[in-house]
Amino acid sequence: MEEIIIRKAMPEDLPVLLLAEQELINAERPFDPTLVPGEFYYYDLEEMIESEDAEVLIATWDGLFAGCGHASIRPGKPYNNFDRQAFLGFMYVVPEHRGKDIIQRIIGELKKWTEKKGLDEIRLQVYADNIAAIKAYEKVGFEKLLIDMRLK
Repeated sequence: MEEIIIRKAMPEDLPVLLLAEQELINAERPFDPTLVPGEFYYYDLEEMIESEDAEVLIATWDGLFAGCGHASIRPGKPYNNFDRQAFLGFMYVVPEHRGKDIIQRIIGELKKWTEKKGLDEIRLQVYADNIAAIKAYEKVGFEKLLIDMRLK
């Protein structure tokens, strides 16, 4: 029987996480013409793994890497009715494991982490044309709030 395990990322997971980050960036390139060509990184994953203000999780399927996600604590804006918020990101699932509720399980564990940190506001960003991701986030209760627009 196949088993999904969600666990905290460890420093030794960094190589697979860095590869997953590049896969995530490649998947998002069609949605964002402003991304620079070549390799770059969204996150300092090594720092996040060690931080008390961030939680990086890994999903494994029968012991093999299947996905990941993170939450980090960010300050609220002076006009928000909250002082701090959790920001979710680095949501990635290996293509052959998509549709198996892995992201929902990761978000569930990240929600538990945010509750332990005393946070009740959780935010994330998703490209407007990334319909599959939007549906996955709505499935766990996220609602659309703001559309970021640009003019070149």
